[in-house]
Amino acid sequence: MAVRSWLESLRAASKTALVQDGKRKIHYLFEDGKEMAEEYDVKTGLLVSRRWREKNTLGGSGKWQIEVGEPTSPLLGLLESELIKESSSNPVFMRKDTLSSFQWRIRNLPYPREVYSVSVEKEQRCCVIRTTNKKYYKKFSIPDLDRYQLPLDTAALTFTHANNTLIITYQKPKEILAAEEQLQKELKKVKTANSGDGDCKTQ
Repeated sequence: MAVRSWLESLRAASKTALVQDGKRKIHYLFEDGKEMAEEYDVKTGLLVSRRWREKNTLGGSGKWQIEVGEPTSPLLGLLESELIKESSSNPVFMRKDTLSSFQWRIRNLPYPREVYSVSVEKEQRCCVIRTTNKKYYKKFSIPDLDRYQLPLDTAALTFTHANNTLIITYQKPKEILAAEEQLQKELKKVKTANSGDGDCKTQ
């Protein structure tokens, strides 16, 4: 029933769609006021980005929080110094899914593959990256599994390392694949505006 309840909330949400730059952008407005913006590659149907926004305590719109996709580097204001810019050599953690798996990439990790261990913490409902040299530690959840109330599976998790990037892959369970297929059918029913008609509120 949990899978159905999340799908139902997606169906019940107010949705607008826009095709722009080879991407289909969907904006969801949920009954509780939360907003979700997704972008799909028009050709492959692959989810390129997902962002969330909630109302702040004063009732205004909060900042967009990125769940899937490239992290956006904040534009520095004219009064801000270049010195406070984040170092380009710091590890960059981002999620970039495939059609069959959830995938995370951590750039700027130069250590060899044998240094890393990636494990599932079932009770805490998260995955943990550790390094034997104590140089990097990261704990992250898989919001999709939480929304569908599915257990984490150690066997679904693998990782590899290449070009200073740690790539972690978690195979999507069949329940998620089935739900995503249902959602795509639902999204095809959403009337799509042309890019000339303006944005679909994702900015």
